[in-house]
Amino acid sequence: MKWTSALAIFTLFWVFSAFFVLPFHGRRSDEEPSVKGQDHGAPSTFRPGRVLLQITIVAAVAFLIYYAAYTSGWVDPNVITGRA
Repeated sequence: MKWTSALAIFTLFWVFSAFFVLPFHGRRSDEEPSVKGQDHGAPSTFRPGRVLLQITIVAAVAFLIYYAAYTSGWVDPNVITGRA
């Protein structure tokens, strides 16, 4: 696998893992004091650095599992495309 392909696949895993990580963040503003005019469903505090780190960790784990499956031959492109 070329490094550019690996980077593209990792980027896809990174974007998809954002949808997995983001729902677990933030307490609702009705549980803590909020800024006047803030939506009640919005988190009262948001730490983007922490969220980005967690997204990166989840994406790295998922990519390592994918890469191990790819290099071990568990995922055969010919079987996936139906050519085998």
